Amino acid sequence: MRLHTHMVCCLLAVTFFNTDIAFAQDDLSSCASLTASGNSEYPPFLWRETSASTELHGVNRLIIDELSRRIDIPIRLIHVGPWSRAQGEVKNGRVDLMAGAFYTNERADYMDYFTPVMLHTASVVWQRKDKPFSFSRKEDLVGKWGVTVINNSFGQEFDQYAQHNLNILAVASLSQALRMLAADRVDYVLYEKNPAHAYATMLGLSDAIIPVLPYISSEGLYLTMSKKSPCNVNGVKRKIAIALQEMKQEGFTEQAVLDGVQEWEARSRAGITLK
Repeated sequence: MRLHTHMVCCLLAVTFFNTDIAFAQDDLSSCASLTASGNSEYPPFLWRETSASTELHGVNRLIIDELSRRIDIPIRLIHVGPWSRAQGEVKNGRVDLMAGAFYTNERADYMDYFTPVMLHTASVVWQRKDKPFSFSRKEDLVGKWGVTVINNSFGQEFDQYAQHNLNILAVASLSQALRMLAADRVDYVLYEKNPAHAYATMLGLSDAIIPVLPYISSEGLYLTMSKKSPCNVNGVKRKIAIALQEMKQEGFTEQAVLDGVQEWEARSRAGITLK
């Protein structure tokens, strides 16, 4: 009797195991390819060669390409419009993946977040050199006018404080925000330090505007998947999560940051400027 029970248990275990494999295979077969997008005004993490290009370069591109190779699913990383539109395309499921997004409760309603984070980035207050004001905490921004890019986030805690206490305009592009500051139309710009520095250099504004410490936030940039994506199935998500973990452990992500920064610096040395 004990032998019979043991054999039945083993058969059940094999059946369930084979069923899991079958489900995983069904999951994977339903996803032949993936599309990804992100904030294309985000060097050295994401950027375009020209305003007419839809191809994205940078640190995140290196990570996405390696992820694609490891999960054996083609991933096409493309520019679909301004940052706000990229979020909308992921939200409605027309784009599968977001190649870099901070966590917010609102975004978690329409995207699944993968861990570990792709990388970390710091957001700062940018001021005019000739009109600085004292800044040591977020409360110092009360009563002043700031600007950032539509649908940009600086982490859940700061976003909530800003919504109730700060005057922050939202514009379509980073270049527009920086030009507004340089023209003395606002008191400050809120944006991530490295991308804003890159754009300030291209716009010829490095001598007019500066970032100040402390950071307003330091957040992780996550890879996310639209909850409406047809590829949002357990088998695909499991492969992505495992690949991201292995890339982190092997040091690939850290090397991608170094290579992506080097690529951007080489591009900058070519003397390309924004009109």
